[in-house]
Amino acid sequence: MNIYSADTSEKETDTVERLEAQPVNSAKVRKPLYEARKKIFPKRAEGRFRRFKWIVMLITLGIYYLTPWLRFDRGPYAPDQAVLVDLANRRFYFFFIEIWPQEFFFVAGLLVMAGFGLFLITSAVGRAWCGYTCPQTVWVDLFLVVERAIEGDRNARMRLDKAPWSFDKLWRRVSKHAIWIMIGIATGGAWIFYFADAPSLALSFIEGNAPAVAYMTVAILTATTYVFGGLMREQVCTYMCPWPRIQAAMLDENSLVVTYNDWRGEPRSRHAKKMAAAGQPVGDCVDCNACVAVCPMGIDIRDGQQLECITCALCIDACDGVMDKIGKERGLIAYATLDEYQSNMALATSNGALPITPSNIRAEDGTFNPNIRHFNWRVIFRARTLLYMGVWSAVGIGLLVALLSRDRLGLNVLHDRNPQYVMESDGSIRNGYTLKILNMIPEPRVIFLSIEGLPGATMKVNGIDQPEGVSFAIPVQPDKADPLKVFVTVPKDRVSGTVSEFHFIAEDKSSFEKDSYEAVFNAPEGAK
Repeated sequence: MNIYSADTSEKETDTVERLEAQPVNSAKVRKPLYEARKKIFPKRAEGRFRRFKWIVMLITLGIYYLTPWLRFDRGPYAPDQAVLVDLANRRFYFFFIEIWPQEFFFVAGLLVMAGFGLFLITSAVGRAWCGYTCPQTVWVDLFLVVERAIEGDRNARMRLDKAPWSFDKLWRRVSKHAIWIMIGIATGGAWIFYFADAPSLALSFIEGNAPAVAYMTVAILTATTYVFGGLMREQVCTYMCPWPRIQAAMLDENSLVVTYNDWRGEPRSRHAKKMAAAGQPVGDCVDCNACVAVCPMGIDIRDGQQLECITCALCIDACDGVMDKIGKERGLIAYATLDEYQSNMALATSNGALPITPSNIRAEDGTFNPNIRHFNWRVIFRARTLLYMGVWSAVGIGLLVALLSRDRLGLNVLHDRNPQYVMESDGSIRNGYTLKILNMIPEPRVIFLSIEGLPGATMKVNGIDQPEGVSFAIPVQPDKADPLKVFVTVPKDRVSGTVSEFHFIAEDKSSFEKDSYEAVFNAPEGAK
């Protein structure tokens, strides 16, 4: 007989409410295709993971909705929106950072970091991204807040769903869906504000003067937010998202995942006192279905690891609450590693020789067997996660170094294709070039343009009232790529061949920034 089970059963496990909850989205009961969706009515959970999810939801939604309204002073020649994707001028602004099109590798580097960051998080703590920060999860949580506020918690929503149509049901449903649509509009509106000055675009949008693409974008995002967050919910994760199918390659035996510890929960029973009195083994699980009732994915974690589980850990909160009520240790459902689980299961079953035996894991005084393994945070720091962290850090450091050391002055040169050269009346040879001086700071400055490596050559810059020479002071506009038409002339007696290489040099003498471009000077055969 398990003495611990007999003693603690006096806490009256029968008083724990048994919820009539079915894992309707579990793979073992879900039909393959074309079956109508069975609605899931998740019960509100209370506990440390639910509180953490509230915090994450508030932070992520706050960042998304409020960021376009943040201001950052870049001076009079640049937009003051802190985060702006300026497609018209092909710029990306992030506070003090400005990215030009040719610097897109920074964005690519951030995507690589995001990928390795996701690999790192998944290999360490499972699908934490899915359970806490995925937009689908966050918006579904927000929609459920609205649903509970209008229709009540799980039982009230189920009764309302089964009830015939009445005025009460009608106004609740209309109110709920109207607020959902408003959230969708706000979501689409926030998105377009990242691509233009938010206050100006908001005013134009309300007045009906915004570009058509803005209205189309808001309409599309309103529809997708409403459908995905309000109507489809768990189906997006189950059928549409590829990550559940990829994650298996990211997990190993030391990855933390939400686990039902059946080595201490089985055999489960609603009548622990009677079973203990009859000398039958009984585990800690009282089969109350609390874990099923709170699951937003509509599964039963006691069935083991499943593709549908997003590891939101709400089942942990629900089960911990029940364990508190019946006076048993928390952790019947917990974050655990496969290695830890298998070790404890081997202890509970005498290495597989017996069914799960509660007396194998409990001493007579009800305490756990000292051989039971518990989570050790050191398993997070293993070769795989350190490798991911190393790659992630290396890419991040590389991007940071490139960002801090990049020049904000650039020079591009394009030789005229036709004609390749012009022979003037005195026999000198002239070549034409189109130059672009890139001033990548939001303030005007004077750039000195010169040529080197072409003996005897002089140049003439269209639009600059200055005689031919080897150096010109060029005023450039802030945050612009100014085009220039430049002609380089070499006297007849200084032409050294049909093709000569030389350099255009652009220099800001106040900031000591400098850029050069190797160009070629073409001449006819026998010109010298």
